[in-house]
Amino acid sequence: MAASTSPETAEFTPRENVDAYFVPLGEHDGGRLFEPTIHVQGAWNEAEQHLAASAGLIVHEIERHEPREGMQLAKVTFDVYGFIPLRPTHVRVRTIRPGRTIELVEAEFSVDGRLIIVARAWRLSVQDSSPVAGADLEPLPPMNECERVDMGQMWPGGFIRSVERFDAPPGYVPGRNRTWLRTDLPSVLGEEISPTTHFLCVIDGANGIAVRVDPREWMFPNVDLTVHLFRRPDPTATGFDTTVAMGESGLGVTMTTLHDIHGPVGRIAQSLTVREMPSKG
Repeated sequence: MAASTSPETAEFTPRENVDAYFVPLGEHDGGRLFEPTIHVQGAWNEAEQHLAASAGLIVHEIERHEPREGMQLAKVTFDVYGFIPLRPTHVRVRTIRPGRTIELVEAEFSVDGRLIIVARAWRLSVQDSSPVAGADLEPLPPMNECERVDMGQMWPGGFIRSVERFDAPPGYVPGRNRTWLRTDLPSVLGEEISPTTHFLCVIDGANGIAVRVDPREWMFPNVDLTVHLFRRPDPTATGFDTTVAMGESGLGVTMTTLHDIHGPVGRIAQSLTVREMPSKG
């Protein structure tokens, strides 16, 4: 597909023979246009993007936007306005609060001219805080002490097939799990991917690793995703210490402590809309 092809009118079938989540198609309308591959395909619907892959692309574009030595990503919030079609995607980034040591960046993620995701990221200056560094958080067992799990047993979709999962003992119980996820695929084909981008490109998977209910009977998609980091992560694998809570009125939240292979690195939270799966009858 050429960069000049209109996303609103073109027929689109995601390619299966590309070892990346997205293919860059060039600059377009103040941002960049991307072709999603089959590895972006979501779990709730085969015609949607998985938010994990979409968020990875957004972080990649945020990291590319006006980079400055001595600045680092501290927080990103993704607000999801609706269904994310598995179609050519446009991302535009701007700085909305410039500063010498603190700045706020905003990314807009659109499909077929419709705004789907708005993300805001705080970038903070690098300082020497090593004398006070520490986190009183329980470590995760290393991956070589964990059991490999086939995520396809519960979830379908191209993104799920692209990720390896390793559950820590004692293993998954409804609403609670500790696990590692990793992928070898870059967020964007042929471009340098930062360690932070690669580490974060699977974090939306948190909502699928400790489910409280069978996703074939109940829906619980997240309408947002917020990540806080307190140090730069190692991209080798992404560790999750995850708890899912659901209330009686259709609300839920997935809460996770993030780990890399060296220890805890941050937290994420996801707001859930919980509803019974519609009857097919």
